Amino acid sequence: MSLNTKYIFVSGGVTSSLGKGIISASLARLLQARGYSVAIQKLDPYINVDPGTLNPYEHGECYVTADGAETDLDLGHYERFLNVPTSQANNITTGRIYETVINKERAGDYLGKTVQVIPHITDEIKRRVKLLGEAGDYEIVITEIGGTVGDIESLPYIEAVRQMKWEMGTNCIVIHLTLVPYLAAAGELKTKPTQHSVKTLLEYGIQPDVLVCRTEKHLSQEIRRKIALFCNVQVNAVIESIDASTIYDVPLMMLKEQLDKVVLAKLRLPNRHEPDMEQWKDFLGKLKNPTSEVHIGLIGKYIELKDAYKSIAESLIHAGVANECKVVVDWIHSEKINAENAWSMLNNLDGIIVAPGFGDRGIQGKIETIRIAREKKIPFLGICLGMQCAVIEFARDVLGLKEAHSTEMNATTPDPVVDFMEEQKKITIKGGTMRLGLYPCRITKGTKAFSVYGKSNINERHRHRYEFNNKYLKRFEEAGMLATGINPDSELVEIVELKDHPFFIGVQFHPEYQSTVANPHPLFSRFIKAAKEKAGSN
Repeated sequence: MSLNTKYIFVSGGVTSSLGKGIISASLARLLQARGYSVAIQKLDPYINVDPGTLNPYEHGECYVTADGAETDLDLGHYERFLNVPTSQANNITTGRIYETVINKERAGDYLGKTVQVIPHITDEIKRRVKLLGEAGDYEIVITEIGGTVGDIESLPYIEAVRQMKWEMGTNCIVIHLTLVPYLAAAGELKTKPTQHSVKTLLEYGIQPDVLVCRTEKHLSQEIRRKIALFCNVQVNAVIESIDASTIYDVPLMMLKEQLDKVVLAKLRLPNRHEPDMEQWKDFLGKLKNPTSEVHIGLIGKYIELKDAYKSIAESLIHAGVANECKVVVDWIHSEKINAENAWSMLNNLDGIIVAPGFGDRGIQGKIETIRIAREKKIPFLGICLGMQCAVIEFARDVLGLKEAHSTEMNATTPDPVVDFMEEQKKITIKGGTMRLGLYPCRITKGTKAFSVYGKSNINERHRHRYEFNNKYLKRFEEAGMLATGINPDSELVEIVELKDHPFFIGVQFHPEYQSTVANPHPLFSRFIKAAKEKAGSN
């Protein structure tokens, strides 16, 4: 462990979805703005090794890091707020912890000892938590604990935190995020759920140092004093986190509440200098005061759970700010679109994104959507499966290959314009075996893709098994769909675009994983610019 690394744990109580990830990212952003090197990681209590095999309905989006780790969607928030890449080390699951301990036991590393939750599982948790501080030589590591205090799955993590707090003294603190509900019938805020949550934490041997209280009404000084008294914390360590109109408000709200100052005092660290949040304030100013508006259709099959497309939704916000434009997203289920109703469902849109995904469900709706975007010259961005659907639609409706398909959907198609990657054909294990992480792409000069990026060589993150079938490349290009981005090592097609269309680009990679507040992704920014131009011409 690096001698000067301090550790902050963020736990949650009463209910899930209080926003531990946003509070963690906001605190990290403030500490970063004060000149500290900060990293954030997430402890996930599920037994899956990673969320890569989880249905998006179960867990929302699977976020992919540059080093190819399939991780929790909160890592996306960490990157968007801090503008610092995360890695495998930033997401720890119970499955990975137990897998490591069991492999060590099989290898004889425990010298015949009885392997137990304490100390073996908790020691492995502590080792993983500290690893991030050591590997990156960070001054502060913030660790978010998934779930809520009292969950049976979280107990080993809570115990590991208790041990670290005992071992490290003032080098380790706990922030507990809890709920102060407002009862309309009584006309008052209730502190009892917070008291019970802290009591549960105390039963596990942890005294929280700071309480962040999620609330829909402002906390009075009297309520803060009451919470402080019953929960053994200082009054200035009772922090209000009131409902916000956007997650990007939260860092400035926490700055106003002085969360960063309280935390630094608890860790016995100097304030260094006042945080420079001017760029953040500028971003928020443009977000809240747009000069125009566009309507973007996001076409997918997990539309009921918007977290399934979290990074795309946030990338559109970043791109909207870059264009000083409000982006109104119309969430449209691809299963509801067919040849008869496609135009009536899509004709009011200024731009269309066909989202990534796996499997056959909703595919025909995506293909019909792309036909409309192509024929009616609506700005279009296809991501991963969205690009593959664009290839299928073009093969069927322009090249006349009426049964063209992806072998993912139809293994016996006579025209497999999208096919299994060669190295994927012998793989039978699902988890962590796709083409994952950062890969290079070479862009052809003089193309729309080149005008978007402004350079020939880029690196983007991937998560897929199927690829454009290069056997059909010549026919596609002769008919007007160009492969303008190619992987220089494997010659796999990464970007396709239409020659005679204002903006029609499909990408095999996931640009949404690299869009941040500080650096909106150019592909989304240019897509919104094209949508804005279309809206202006209506």
